[in-house]
Amino acid sequence: MIQVNKIMFFLANEFEFTTALEANWLTVRKELEQLQPQNFIDWPEKNIYNQGWEVFGFYAFGQKIAENCRLCPETTKLVEGIPGMLTAGFSSLAPGTYIGPYFGATQAVLRCHLGVMVPDSCAIRVDKETRSWQEGKCLIFDDTLEHEAWNKSDKTRIILLIDFTKSAFTINEALTSNQQIDEEYWLKILLQTESASK
Repeated sequence: MIQVNKIMFFLANEFEFTTALEANWLTVRKELEQLQPQNFIDWPEKNIYNQGWEVFGFYAFGQKIAENCRLCPETTKLVEGIPGMLTAGFSSLAPGTYIGPYFGATQAVLRCHLGVMVPDSCAIRVDKETRSWQEGKCLIFDDTLEHEAWNKSDKTRIILLIDFTKSAFTINEALTSNQQIDEEYWLKILLQTESASK
């Protein structure tokens, strides 16, 4: 029987856009630091984490969250320059937060995490490999593999999360692929954001 090797993490330098993200991470951090706690909302999929997972979205499956983008114009420019970008936003894990094992819903995208505020004792496991984030560095992985994440520190961990289409897929193909679960949650985020701004 032939065994297919799964790629869990990809080299960041395989993707040209990571150069701009890493070169401008301090600008991203500066805009993040100007946000208020009320700008973040709970990740809606509450059955997979214990507490303290909050997000601030820029794009959700190609739909722009205009008010959030206005608050972070430079970060918005960076994510809008990523080929095939579908979803982008800050993902925050409070001290003691644990996200249990789960799977992404579409094979049409890869996920990028740019470390923005990363204390010690924070990590992500994808399939059989565990890595820690680094400030100013990108982690790119296949989120259709089982993954989990945790923050065992006493400080908040925040990354810039981006989903982008694999080279074999167009944006339209990615938007119509098997992604109903993820899309449902991100659209809830859009609705929550709109409600909060009224």
